[in-house]
Amino acid sequence: MGAKTTREKITDDIIIDMYMDYVLAHEAAPKSVYKFCQSNQLEEADFYERFGSFENLQRAIWAKFYGNTETLIQKNKGYEGFSNKDKMLTFFFSFFELLSLNRSYVLFALKEQRNVLKNLKQLTYLRKHFKGFATALIEEANSDKSIRITKYNPQLFSEGAWLQLMFLLKFWMDDSSPGFEKTDMAIEKSVKTVFDVFDNTPLESIIDLGKFLYKENFA
Repeated sequence: MGAKTTREKITDDIIIDMYMDYVLAHEAAPKSVYKFCQSNQLEEADFYERFGSFENLQRAIWAKFYGNTETLIQKNKGYEGFSNKDKMLTFFFSFFELLSLNRSYVLFALKEQRNVLKNLKQLTYLRKHFKGFATALIEEANSDKSIRITKYNPQLFSEGAWLQLMFLLKFWMDDSSPGFEKTDMAIEKSVKTVFDVFDNTPLESIIDLGKFLYKENFA
């Protein structure tokens, strides 16, 4: 989307669009808020009122990816009746479909910094929202269990789900298959494995996932 002038109502989304357009057009992040605002006819006050820094803006972009995914899956009238596994599958398929629409920006954002920890800092808000989503799934499953020993650990599950998302994100970044069909396969196999592990039937799915990953990375 093109730049907006300060005569229009400035929103978070407008500034996010400006930023994403800027880094893709210049193949580099802006050197300063001043230069970024100058190039977009934007008042610095409008930027600082909403984000405060480029770091916060980058975190907000990933939060936006999550929010748009959540909005999309909630529009599915049958979603509330899905099993927890199908809800997780729906989230991942929708999330990576949205990332694919913004692939150029995502690849730039994650590859800009060679320092992995710096890259992960921009995922702070995404991590918080996604772990909340995963925790809600497990708490819903636990509500149907009367025996304490059979209940899942929400913290353990949400952390495992986050690591799964990070694995899938790396897989998607390296995926050059048509329509990212290999990423779709990885999503299906990894989600099946995670839920089988929590249902205490892990062996077949883990072997299946292991064979798939070996083939993709070493064959």
